[in-house]
Amino acid sequence: MEYFVKEGSVVRQIWSTSDIILFIFAGAAAEFTLNKTADWLYFTGKLPGDPLEQLFSTIEYAREIVFSEKRAAERVLDALAKKQAQAAYKSGEALPDQAYRDVLFMLTDYSIRSFALLERPLTPAEKEEVFEVFKCIGLRLGLPDLPNTFPQWQAMRAEHLLQSLGKSRFTTDLCKQYKKHLGNTRYRILLQAQLLVIPKRVRKLLKIGKASVLQPAVPLYRLSRKLRLDWVLKVLLLPAKYKVQVQALNRAPGRFSLA
Repeated sequence: MEYFVKEGSVVRQIWSTSDIILFIFAGAAAEFTLNKTADWLYFTGKLPGDPLEQLFSTIEYAREIVFSEKRAAERVLDALAKKQAQAAYKSGEALPDQAYRDVLFMLTDYSIRSFALLERPLTPAEKEEVFEVFKCIGLRLGLPDLPNTFPQWQAMRAEHLLQSLGKSRFTTDLCKQYKKHLGNTRYRILLQAQLLVIPKRVRKLLKIGKASVLQPAVPLYRLSRKLRLDWVLKVLLLPAKYKVQVQALNRAPGRFSLA
């Protein structure tokens, strides 16, 4: 059986570990508040009442595709592209291609950053591998102007961080929604977790600090993962509604299997 991402790929290792996925989620949640895509969603009234729920859904969807059989994953991506086109036709408002590229860029970047935080830095070849997986997703969705190589992606990512992010009233509103759905204590911990993975530009714009108070605890957390005690931290940090989704991330994917 041929899979969308080959067996033994570091991408499978990254996306089969729930706490790595949670850091991908944390980084994307921070950057999304600054992204002009969020402004566009507010303008069209399409931003959900719980943006954290939407981010979890996106992360879970990407993970399912990573582990799916190739033809099944391609069919799902084709259906997604068709669904978006139909929605745009009915509403007269199309989500900009840049919005999809932004999501793919975030998933690529935070996959690399989160694995480096909790495991080890990726080799140049492994970084290229992560890039190629998300490029394939973008190509299947029909996105234009995607980078061809990892160095090209790095250049586009750097330009995006400089040109396409900015703090606005929507940033403040999204952060308030995060706090509402997580609670004050968990929200503060989320901010410290975000500082461990977000780029310098995102830290500067959000003004949430330069270094995380959690940094000294990272080696201890790595040890707790080896002792299988990391679940304790997840129970303490996540509300019940998100615990169910995190537990699902530990189960074998396969929603899109053709079997």
